[in-house]
Amino acid sequence: MAAAAAATATTAPSSPFLRRATAAPTTVPHYQLRCSPNPSSLELRQRAARAAPARALLPDRITPFSFDADGDDHPREECGVFGVIGDPDASSLCYLGLQKLQHRGEEGAGIAAADADGKLKSVTGLGLVGDVFGDPTRLAKLPGDAAIGHVRYSTAGASSMRNVQPFLAAYRFGQLAVAHNGNLVNYQALRNKLEAQGSIFNTSSDTEVILHLIATSLSRPLLSRICDACERLNGAYSLLFLTADKVFAVRDPFGFRPLVMGRRPNGAVVFASETCALDLIDAAYEREVAPGEVVVVDRRDMSVSYACLVPHRPRKSCVFEHIYFALPNSVVFGHAVHERRSAYGRALAEESPAPTADVVIPVPDSGFYAALGFAQASGLEFQQGLIRWHYSGRSFIQPSQAIRDLAVKLKLAPVRGVITGKSVVVVDDSLVRGTTSSKIVRLLRDAGAREVHMRIASPPVIGSCLYGIDTPSEGELISNRMDLEGVRRTIGCDSLAFLSLDKLHSIYGDEAHELCDACFSRNYPVLPTVPEPVPELVSAFED
Repeated sequence: MAAAAAATATTAPSSPFLRRATAAPTTVPHYQLRCSPNPSSLELRQRAARAAPARALLPDRITPFSFDADGDDHPREECGVFGVIGDPDASSLCYLGLQKLQHRGEEGAGIAAADADGKLKSVTGLGLVGDVFGDPTRLAKLPGDAAIGHVRYSTAGASSMRNVQPFLAAYRFGQLAVAHNGNLVNYQALRNKLEAQGSIFNTSSDTEVILHLIATSLSRPLLSRICDACERLNGAYSLLFLTADKVFAVRDPFGFRPLVMGRRPNGAVVFASETCALDLIDAAYEREVAPGEVVVVDRRDMSVSYACLVPHRPRKSCVFEHIYFALPNSVVFGHAVHERRSAYGRALAEESPAPTADVVIPVPDSGFYAALGFAQASGLEFQQGLIRWHYSGRSFIQPSQAIRDLAVKLKLAPVRGVITGKSVVVVDDSLVRGTTSSKIVRLLRDAGAREVHMRIASPPVIGSCLYGIDTPSEGELISNRMDLEGVRRTIGCDSLAFLSLDKLHSIYGDEAHELCDACFSRNYPVLPTVPEPVPELVSAFED
């Protein structure tokens, strides 16, 4: 942060929570954040809500997720964010960063940029990043040295143009753009109250609530408005805000979703959901945005400020980022993703070996490193026995079930020379509904496998995620409906084993308590808020 330190302003910050960066540390430990030790009345209410019984506050499905009956069985991360400030090619760099984060969202993409005059413009569209910005004139509409971008799946909010981010809004203090990764569990309660007070919503996305809370806040300046708004949010949020002269990076106090900060050789500051996006544009990783922190970068002098968002809470980072979502070449929550996955595979081999097996094969692509770890720990041969075809499209649009079954073979093709006559260990990262696993077992048996042993490098998924991961309802989760033997029979494999939750925790050691593992344990760090009736709305309908 040397460049930022050199450019630091000499005036004292206006907020008691705000500090300027005055040195060039390689990392900023959490203890450098200053927070009020006294809980607010809002936090006391939140503590009371967290103490309530979980089952009573967990409807079958919190957000309107949709899973294709014949699609991929993996959960889906709903989005990724990327931002650049201090580079004349900000929007082009943002485009490249979003390309690298494409795996985090394939339904829509967008970029908002601030030009030399401080005017914000945005381009958004449905589809992949390359589809939305395939026409060079679209990026040409986004000049300036500051930009933020977003790729999305639909979680809270339907898949439509209106819900594609970044959202760009104008209010009495100027323009503001926002990109959000996460999910708010008190979204509907907040929206009901805002609508009762006269707010008008243009989208069905929970992110729009954040803009309304900022616009209606009585605090000044914008940093205080952002902090004031975020104090009212429950759930997961990694946020990027863009104004005429600043970029704000915000992370929720539990740190559910990742958000990292880097710097390009020319001093430009970069924010991204994963470090792999920093690597692509030659930005050196500096640190995570700490849970509960706001980082502010001023484009006028490139000074970096940071502030405490809300009182500190126990870190609860999403373990599924390591298990499945993040790319293997990323560093997430301070750990190299490929190393975590290899460790899961080694632990799985120690806990649930397959003594009669001849060969270990991964379910591509996310099972690769877990399978490699399993093979190393068990002394078995590792082979690529399944080949994934990435251009097959979505099988559910085919006209008949027979054709749809054939389309599955297009997505995953067995290598018969690896499989025929062999006892095969198949390693996958997770098992959600069991549909994909059962198809893989049939595929391997048809290819001549003598035995098929399924090994899952994570615990059984028994709970829906509330914090921004697209998972089915609990009634659709096979491990929530059946015991281990029931799941094995349904899938049709010769043996089945999951990595136990205790073994998963042992891999993280003293950091295990910092993980959110609610999908495996149903221990939800933040419970959803059930909306209360709003008298003003009732009266309006009666009139």
